[in-house]
Amino acid sequence: MSRVIEPLSIGRVVGDVVDSFTPNVRMRVIYNSNKHVANGHELMPSLLVSKPHVEIGGEDMRAAYTLIMTDPDAPSPSDPCSKEHLHWMVTDIPGTTDVSFGKEIVSYEAPKPVVGIHRFVFILFKQRGRQTVRTPAMRDYFNTRAFSQDNNLGLPVAAVYFNAQRETAARRHN
Repeated sequence: MSRVIEPLSIGRVVGDVVDSFTPNVRMRVIYNSNKHVANGHELMPSLLVSKPHVEIGGEDMRAAYTLIMTDPDAPSPSDPCSKEHLHWMVTDIPGTTDVSFGKEIVSYEAPKPVVGIHRFVFILFKQRGRQTVRTPAMRDYFNTRAFSQDNNLGLPVAAVYFNAQRETAARRHN
C-alpha cells in the first residue's frame, strides 16, 4: 500500500468515501495562510470560517479538475445517517494552478460539527473535459462515489482529510 494512501485508509476515507486509488496529482490545502491540512490532524472550527487556499500541481494546464469537500460523519460519527454532507465543490480547475481559477458550483460552508469528531475530506478528480460536471441536487445525503460515477470522473487523483470537533470556550483559548 502506498505511503500516501495509507493514512486515508487508516482514517477510513478509503472505504467510507472513495475506493482505493493511486494519488498522482499534488494537492495542498491551506487555511488562514498557514494551517496546512494533513491527514488525520485536528483543526479548530474557528480557523475554518473562510474557504481554504487549495493548490493543485497537475502537469497539464489544459486538464480540468473537480474539488469536493465533504463530511462523511454527518450529523454525528456514531449515527452518520446523512452520510456525506457536501461542504464545497469547485469544477473546471486548470491543471497547474489553484482552485480560485475554477468554477465554484457549491459555495463553501464552514465545518461546524455539533457532536463527536468529524472527518472533513478534500477529494480531487480529473475531469474528462471542461463543463462536464453537473451541480449536485443537495448538500445532505451526498455520495462522492455516486457523484463521480454519474459525472464520469473515475477514481480520485488526490485526497486529504482533517478532523474537527465542536469547540468549547476552553478549547478555543488554548
